[in-house]
Amino acid sequence: MSTNVTKTTKSRKSGATKARSTKSKAAAPRSKARAKPKNETPEAETKTLLGDDHFAGLAPGKAPTINMGGQPAFFSCWDIHAYYGESYIVQGVTFDVREGEIIALLGRNGAGKTSTLRAISRVDDPALRHGEIWLDHKPLHQMKAFEASRVGIGLVPEDRRIIQGLTVEENLKLAQIAPPVGWSLERIYDLFPRLGERRTQEGTTLSGGEQQMLAIGRTLARDVKLLLLDEPYEGLAPVIVQEIERTLEQIKTLGMTTIIVEQNAIAALHLADRAIILDMGQVVFDGVAQEVLDNADLRQQYLAI
Repeated sequence: MSTNVTKTTKSRKSGATKARSTKSKAAAPRSKARAKPKNETPEAETKTLLGDDHFAGLAPGKAPTINMGGQPAFFSCWDIHAYYGESYIVQGVTFDVREGEIIALLGRNGAGKTSTLRAISRVDDPALRHGEIWLDHKPLHQMKAFEASRVGIGLVPEDRRIIQGLTVEENLKLAQIAPPVGWSLERIYDLFPRLGERRTQEGTTLSGGEQQMLAIGRTLARDVKLLLLDEPYEGLAPVIVQEIERTLEQIKTLGMTTIIVEQNAIAALHLADRAIILDMGQVVFDGVAQEVLDNADLRQQYLAI
């Protein structure tokens, strides 16, 4: 890993030096046309792309797919690069999602799937150093996690993070303590009848499958525009997996835009409209989910199934 980081750093510096040289020559005529106001600070300047100078010349990510039927993207991430410390994990990921679409984000262990979801949801780790992330015309890359949540990002983490000491209903109500509020408790209980039956039970004493239901329900209690599911079938018995699958099918019929990361790739592909496959932090496939199901060589190469 350290050798790869060293090579990447050298190429980045080289690319950045060339880009700055080219940029300064191209920008010279514009400096005459507009004088900078005396009170203008660097923070006041318009800058959309994170780390533009730092990553000049480095854009290994795959270009977004063309939207079928000309429908504009509801969500887009463009050339995002993210790090855990000095470990370079997300290496130029680019894709877009149409409203109501379900995306299966797949890859082997360590491919960067969860890291990509975390970068999209704007949590502190991994640190996003370059790129743009847009949801319904809102620049997520300029936001903190709580701000991204306010504009519609809903992350269901792999470890569920049910709050100890609170009942099922208290976990749900806590999610609605500040606007924007999403589904009512009654609607959540309609989707997950088991939660209604156990509404007064402490959340951490539920079974694994019931905790997963609670984690999803808690996210839906917010006004979610993009649902991010990280390993929703992880550690669950097959019969519970089937129950969660039926729930996700119901959510699909409601037209909720969703990105699902799941090691059970076949199950995710049957649910999804499109599949995006990551390898070594980069997009290596972006296409119709059925194409992956039909292509055994592709599955073996990148998913080992």
